Amino acid sequence: MKILGIDPGIGRCGWAVISSQKSVVSSHDYGCIETSSKKTVEERLKEIYDEILAIIKKYKPEALAIEELFFNTNAKTAFIVGQARGVILLAASQNKLNISIYTPLQVKMAITGYGRAEKNQIGQMVKILLKLKTIPKSDDTADALAVALTHAFSAKMHAFQDK
Repeated sequence: MKILGIDPGIGRCGWAVISSQKSVVSSHDYGCIETSSKKTVEERLKEIYDEILAIIKKYKPEALAIEELFFNTNAKTAFIVGQARGVILLAASQNKLNISIYTPLQVKMAITGYGRAEKNQIGQMVKILLKLKTIPKSDDTADALAVALTHAFSAKMHAFQDK
């Protein structure tokens, strides 16, 4: 199964494409969509939408795994990030991807086994699990890889339970 993992954001949106075959996970590609704060929100949302569509067209994933929003301080930021998340979900839906949503706690538990794991612990585990040479430079990218891995592990559990 090919999975597109997303850590949504308006200024920085991490993405990752991984494959999960039996007990083997591997990375195809990953990166971060960065939009300029000098552009209007509408222009930034269109840029994210267009980039996500291009990634979907290039890699042809079957599933989208996206992190649930968690904001406890700035409501304005939460609304804008929610809009970015919306255009990502729209692109996935239009391309008939199976969509799964994971909370930050679920991702941390799946990747590290510890719900209060720090960003560097997530990055280290992503590097180990996917046999990467280095930890991805951007936390957003590492988080997208972690979300995709969470889905891969979750899908395996469901397949095992269905047997």
